[in-house]
Amino acid sequence: MGHLLDFDPENRLLPSRGRLLVSEPYLPDPYFRRTVVLLCDHNDEGSFGFVLNRRMDITINDLMENFPPVNAHVGIGGPVQSGELYYLHTLGKAIEGSAEVVDGVHMGGDYEQLRSLLATDPKLSKHVRFFVGYSGWGPDQLKKELGDRSWLIAPADRRRVMDLRVEALWGNTLRGMGRAFAPLANFPEDPSLN
Repeated sequence: MGHLLDFDPENRLLPSRGRLLVSEPYLPDPYFRRTVVLLCDHNDEGSFGFVLNRRMDITINDLMENFPPVNAHVGIGGPVQSGELYYLHTLGKAIEGSAEVVDGVHMGGDYEQLRSLLATDPKLSKHVRFFVGYSGWGPDQLKKELGDRSWLIAPADRRRVMDLRVEALWGNTLRGMGRAFAPLANFPEDPSLN
């Protein structure tokens, strides 16, 4: 076990579909600063996923015409294809063509089928998270960023992925990774101000 004040604990998990990327507290990239990304795919050709803790100040109804009145918030999934809509859901096989990512959380599927389900029962929107854009890495790019200590890897579960209280997700995820990682959650936004 590492020292309680070790700000560089060893992370033994490897990136894979259904795991979380948690930005290191000192990651200088302003776009990914203090983010948690669900990896939806990871292979030799690259990786992609959605930032879970960045949200726009608009709802899906502000963004999409003729969408059932569900007023679900829209997340900023990442800087790639930011003009496209993506979604994660726990509706499983009710949405044809969706693919399970982790623990009953599925990605994508038939958009018209999703719209129809939400028109029939708007309360089902609590089972869907919408995103514009996604986060992507080319071959070996994520491996390099992991080597540069830009990211930590954590297990994902349905509760964490679908939780809409995104403000505390980064810190709570670090604390949930165990005693060695918990101090990182308290690392100041700008250490030079201490």
